Amino acid sequence: MLYPQNNHTRQMHDLSGFWQIHFDEDNSGAFESGFEGGEIIAVPASWNDQIVGRRDYLGIAWHQTQFALPWGWRGQRIFIRFNSVNYLAEVWLNGLRLGEHEGGHLPFAFEITNHVRDQDNLLVVRVDGALSVDRVPPGQIAGKENITFGGANFPDTTFDFFPFCGIQRPVLLYCIPQQAITDVTVVTEIEGAAGIVNVKTAHTPGESLSTRFTIEGHGAFQTAEGVDGGGILIIPNAAFWSPGSPRLYQLTVELLREGVPVDRYTLDIGIRTIKVDGDRLLLNGEPIKLLGFGRHEDFPVVGRGLLPALIIKDYGLMYWIGANSFRTAHYPYSEQMMQLADQLGFLVIDETPAVGLFFQEPGLARRNELCQQYIRELIDRDKNHPCVILWSLANEPHTSTPEARRAYDSRDFEVIAHSSQPAAVEAFRELAALARALDPTRPITLVSWEGAVEESWQFVDVISFNRYRGWYQQSGRIDAGVQRLAQEIDAIHTRFPGPFIMSEFGADTIPGHHADPPEMFSEEYQTEFLSKTIAMLNSKPFVAGQHIWNLCDFKTSQGVIRMGAYNYKGIFTRDRRPKMAAYRVRQLWTGRETEDEG
Repeated sequence: MLYPQNNHTRQMHDLSGFWQIHFDEDNSGAFESGFEGGEIIAVPASWNDQIVGRRDYLGIAWHQTQFALPWGWRGQRIFIRFNSVNYLAEVWLNGLRLGEHEGGHLPFAFEITNHVRDQDNLLVVRVDGALSVDRVPPGQIAGKENITFGGANFPDTTFDFFPFCGIQRPVLLYCIPQQAITDVTVVTEIEGAAGIVNVKTAHTPGESLSTRFTIEGHGAFQTAEGVDGGGILIIPNAAFWSPGSPRLYQLTVELLREGVPVDRYTLDIGIRTIKVDGDRLLLNGEPIKLLGFGRHEDFPVVGRGLLPALIIKDYGLMYWIGANSFRTAHYPYSEQMMQLADQLGFLVIDETPAVGLFFQEPGLARRNELCQQYIRELIDRDKNHPCVILWSLANEPHTSTPEARRAYDSRDFEVIAHSSQPAAVEAFRELAALARALDPTRPITLVSWEGAVEESWQFVDVISFNRYRGWYQQSGRIDAGVQRLAQEIDAIHTRFPGPFIMSEFGADTIPGHHADPPEMFSEEYQTEFLSKTIAMLNSKPFVAGQHIWNLCDFKTSQGVIRMGAYNYKGIFTRDRRPKMAAYRVRQLWTGRETEDEG
């Protein structure tokens, strides 16, 4: 899924702006040919915070806009691309149904060459944001113990963030030549000081055309002719990509007819390798340690809508605090976020939207099918980003029986035989195999909260573990929680040797609430909690990463454990103001006490 771009063979036009929306609460309307009397809505953005009185509406809403075909596009193939619609989208152009797509946070496109007019085109999108047991992530699960997050909550999710709905990233109109490049796959290797760039392309079927590859940057200029759509470029004394030095080259792919370009596509690439070696995660052959966060695409008014200024702010906060990485918890982030990670040198654990999975009926087969779809779409979208170092199959799936989890925790982390559900084990066996088949160059991980009873960890390369000891367990007792967590990490590593990432740990903290001695929800408690947990993690050489939950406070469903419908585990507030813990973490990760140190 190549991102649209503007050059002499391709053009792109952004349809973002003020659209109209009609809320179809009874699912009674048929508005494929448009509607009258709708409200105004900004696209991209979630509707929940933006439209007065619609915060908790998760049903069907029709969106529409009008556009003209840009001058000079006739004769080209014309497409419309949706970067993210949550959750289920069905699309019509001038009354003609183009198709549908299930799942938020990943792009989809339809060709409209034969259906678009020069003027007065009406684009209609039916968005269904309902929670359902056969969707991913699932919701509205009746009578399922330990599946609905935090007991009773509203909306009834299996996950701890608000289920924002709508057209949440840009809608793009674009054109490409009749004979066009349709896919580019880049794999890089390192041999000594040389960088090896392997390129594989695909183009529209039909006449036989040749390809030419050009790579330039950092004093290099290399070209190669394609053979069967593939080519290899070797760069002596290459500049390698890493967090401390995110050096990018520009790769240009040209599709040639008798030596004359008929299409061109350019992308930034980074020459780097990522491998697992024993307990170490190696970037360019050297051990790396991930310092960073889970975070959310979440901000007042826009909800989960793309907000470029917020992306810049969050990168600035992460750089200031000494982070070098983040996980796209719990869904793929915007393509703009990924492009900047390449440019700024942040390492990314790229996660599918499979959060809160459970493995009983109803809806099991459909959920498994969707998880496989998401892996295909995610790898297709992000495979060329040097920032992406791990694929994450899911976050906190409910893979083990409640009885096994209780017994495991009460027996000092003794592994209980047959503790995982067979359906879960088989599902992750297939998902891991699919991810490796699609991209054998990157390790994979599964983020679990089950502990050493997590049977599905046998299929992954890196263990990622979420635990909140000293918060949800051993509440108010930081030292006891850290000690128990250290024991549990050792038990997990004994059963599953290899690199270990503490992918979530943290404590809710009400901004401005203080206590001496530290008590839960105070800024002092969060500061001490993170300080002691980080010290423990630093003492274990097999711990390859520590990701604090969360970078910033974020919106959740309403529930008795979420005051004001917020998760307050951010070390920055939702509007990006630092809490006391932010300064302490900065000192731990950078060694700097003040702004002018270093």
